[in-house]
Amino acid sequence: MNENIKWIAAAVAVVGLSIGAVLYFGHVRKTPQPAPAESAVTLPPPMPAAEEPAIKHPLPTPPKSEPLPSLAESDQPVQKAFADLLGNESVQRFIRPENLVRHIVVTVDNLPEQKVAQRLRPVLPVTGMFGVGGSEDEPVLDSSNYARYEPMLTLLRNTDTQALIAAYTRYYPLFQEAYESLGHPPEYFNDRLVEVIDHLLETPDVQGPIALTRPGVLYEYADPKLEALSAGQKVLIRMGSANAAVVRTRLRELRSALLAESAGGAQASPPPPPN
Repeated sequence: MNENIKWIAAAVAVVGLSIGAVLYFGHVRKTPQPAPAESAVTLPPPMPAAEEPAIKHPLPTPPKSEPLPSLAESDQPVQKAFADLLGNESVQRFIRPENLVRHIVVTVDNLPEQKVAQRLRPVLPVTGMFGVGGSEDEPVLDSSNYARYEPMLTLLRNTDTQALIAAYTRYYPLFQEAYESLGHPPEYFNDRLVEVIDHLLETPDVQGPIALTRPGVLYEYADPKLEALSAGQKVLIRMGSANAAVVRTRLRELRSALLAESAGGAQASPPPPPN
């Protein structure tokens, strides 16, 4: 099993810090096109303009405070926000400070995919060695792996949901900017975040020993259905059923808080301008 994805379990906790938010990212007003010149030839009717992607989860604009740093200069203030929320010791233990906002956005966006680039990880790897039990012919995932995730799970349990939302709200414009820089159409990052949470919550709960296979250097899940899951879902399975249940509970709490903010945003946001 690819050791490059072992840090994604910690990134699931970082998803929590990327939840809440802010800034109704309104539709772009289209420039009216001039009417075609009259002609003796009957022209076909123009194609309807493509609709702007609807924002599913608009959120209220936060109160104005001190100006935000630019995305390129955001590492230090965002790291301080992490420290205020999680404590300096936890930040030093878990967080990679370089390009923090960009790497969180890329990781969130890629968790439903098969792979997430190691060089873009926003957190440090889970400590300890990957444990394999069973026999050489029938290896299984050793339960000793589950304890490796306990420090991050403890942090996840003890982090205040409303504080997560407030921190994300404060820096949301940077997350939106980083998301747009990935080359997506002008979409709302918060919508993508809800999609990813829903995707993680769909991870099957695997009880008992998990069979492995080793077709090459790395171990894989022996069950083709498990091996075909996304990178984020594989890690939820890999951390063990009990640990995954803790993450699911936390993600549901965060999702509920996020949708509550969205309900307020739908009321506070002005209607989109006409096309």
